[in-house]
Amino acid sequence: RVRPLTCTETRRGDQQVVHSLGDGAVHVSAARHDATFGFSAVFDAGASQEAVFEGSGMRQLVELAIDGFSCTVFAFGQTGSGKTYTLMGPLAQSESQPASPALLGLMQRSFSCLLEQSRSRGSDLALSASYLEIYNEQVRDLLSPGPPCALPLRWSKTRGFYVENQLSVEFESLEAIVSLLLQGSQRRRTSAHALNRHSSRSHALLTIHIRSRAASACPSKQGTLCFVDLAGSERVKETGSSGELSVEANSINRSLLALGHCISLLAKPRGKRTHIPYRDSKLTRLLARSLGGSGITLMVACISPSSRCLSETLSTLHYASRARRVTNRP
Repeated sequence: RVRPLTCTETRRGDQQVVHSLGDGAVHVSAARHDATFGFSAVFDAGASQEAVFEGSGMRQLVELAIDGFSCTVFAFGQTGSGKTYTLMGPLAQSESQPASPALLGLMQRSFSCLLEQSRSRGSDLALSASYLEIYNEQVRDLLSPGPPCALPLRWSKTRGFYVENQLSVEFESLEAIVSLLLQGSQRRRTSAHALNRHSSRSHALLTIHIRSRAASACPSKQGTLCFVDLAGSERVKETGSSGELSVEANSINRSLLALGHCISLLAKPRGKRTHIPYRDSKLTRLLARSLGGSGITLMVACISPSSRCLSETLSTLHYASRARRVTNRP
């Protein structure tokens, strides 16, 4: 997804170097750089939030999660490229000031779709949500009362990697789950720097657990729908970060590097794969199932069209192209 140029970029005279060619192709043209990348879908600056929801396959992902699959969506890209907006919509929304329906992101649209589907199927679904952030390599619960405290990450043969003592809250209505989302998001770590006034300083994972309570004859199905808002990759030289902001940036970049390394190895043919180092960061441990191919994963690569962000944009596009080569067997 290509965001529009910001007022600051236009005033500064930045050139637009990214163009959508239609049919899933995006072209980057600048001095010494001329490259075309292909994806399942490309959304340019004029695409509405609804067009992104319908065109990205998100609706199918919700249906698969109800059918018992493990589904994950993650927004990836440079800081300030529109990841949180794509997933959640405008930053200024709260329970007292909801965003306009046209601006709502993939999350709220998926919640509506999930509740709609469960009503139309007449299935008896038990829904619950958990919301975590990974800040400076600490896993913190965004829904538990009191100040966020670090939770231990464990591994078991049956569950894989999981967070101990994580709070899971049941919900039945759209208002209840949107309220949980906004409540957790307000507790997330954000800061301002040169590229983004509301930069996320942590990776956030909101997981919806879907259990279909079937008649006693058939076993119940358990699916999950996980939304991952990754903190943006950033160059300290560009953001002007120092002190604590710089420590956070190093932590963010280290975990994104570990994620990129896992994706590169997973993109190799099965016969040539070596050990996949999921244990290199908390982020890759929590995403091991979605990355490893036992689930179904949608990656939304968010990029800026500005000439000033060219190297980060190319890096995001290469990263997403590698992720596209990962084969999964859900």
